[in-house]
Amino acid sequence: MALSIGIVGLPNVGKSTLFTALTKKGGLAANYPFATIDPNVGIVDVPDDRLNALAKIVNPARILPATVEFVDIAGLVKGAAAEGAGLGNQFLANIRECDAICQVVRYFKDPDVMREANHTGEFVDPASDAETIMTELILADIQTLEKQLPKLEKEAKRDAELAPKLAVAKRLVEWLNEGNRAITMEMTDEERAAAKGLFLLTMKPMLYVANVDEDMLTEDLDPIDGVKPIPICAKVEAELSELDPEEAAEFLADLGLERSGLEVLAQAAYRLLGLQSFFTAGEVEVRAWTVRQGATAPQAAGVIHTDFERGFIKAETIAFEDYVALGGEKGAKEAGRLRMEGKDYIMQDGDVVHFRFNV
Repeated sequence: MALSIGIVGLPNVGKSTLFTALTKKGGLAANYPFATIDPNVGIVDVPDDRLNALAKIVNPARILPATVEFVDIAGLVKGAAAEGAGLGNQFLANIRECDAICQVVRYFKDPDVMREANHTGEFVDPASDAETIMTELILADIQTLEKQLPKLEKEAKRDAELAPKLAVAKRLVEWLNEGNRAITMEMTDEERAAAKGLFLLTMKPMLYVANVDEDMLTEDLDPIDGVKPIPICAKVEAELSELDPEEAAEFLADLGLERSGLEVLAQAAYRLLGLQSFFTAGEVEVRAWTVRQGATAPQAAGVIHTDFERGFIKAETIAFEDYVALGGEKGAKEAGRLRMEGKDYIMQDGDVVHFRFNV
């Protein structure tokens, strides 16, 4: 599944430094506005210890984790939505293509950081910065709906099936004008499906990254918009990305951390999108595949290859815990823990699967 998360924030909050560490790609990172103009794209592995457990049993030639795509998008400034300030229009176009938003908020102090406002780099106001971004996204959505409504009203007169979409669009305009994100409005399943077709930025799931100084990594930070930010020191993560695994582990231990902030972020992003993993395990490879929670067995098969879904017959399925405890497929089969699941089976996180199909 091609899933992407846009990394956004005000200029100079450390987005590009974070992206560089995330992807080990060496993307441009600079402390002046709009250092990032065209969005950089990087694929990030989703850490999963279960892959190593499976690999110990089958000894594969390679291990392939699930991935999430991160997109480093140009910094946003006040007036981007209403006035096209800075690179606002380009920013909004780039973020519209992403499945979710990761907003980086500056907690670190740096006298060399340039700000758009009359503040020095020592001035830190995360809540205000986050509100600036949110306001711009809300304003952009209001503009989107105001452009769509006249056309929707005409089309709804000709096609009654568009009435729910028109109704939810009108409700959303009022909701957004009150300063709320679209995703927070109460909606029925039908309304939510209709709202999805409106392509609103604030309908996208969002998580927050607090770019902190090194001495703040273990602090308990206040929520932003009701969401606990993930504390990450982008400079530390950039250093970690240059170390081998043993050196990185020692560095983390010295900081009092079990995992890097980037590992925590990748997993949080995976959960944010409502995703889960199933596994295939053999001598060639052990691999994690990504499906949405609630996906059926044929849909999961289609992630591997469209022919698998089209010609789906059965899914030979073993729960991860059983696979490991019983020493693999043979032990699970002998213990009666290998199940033959059909088209209606809902995939569970961690299923180890072999699909039978006929095309």
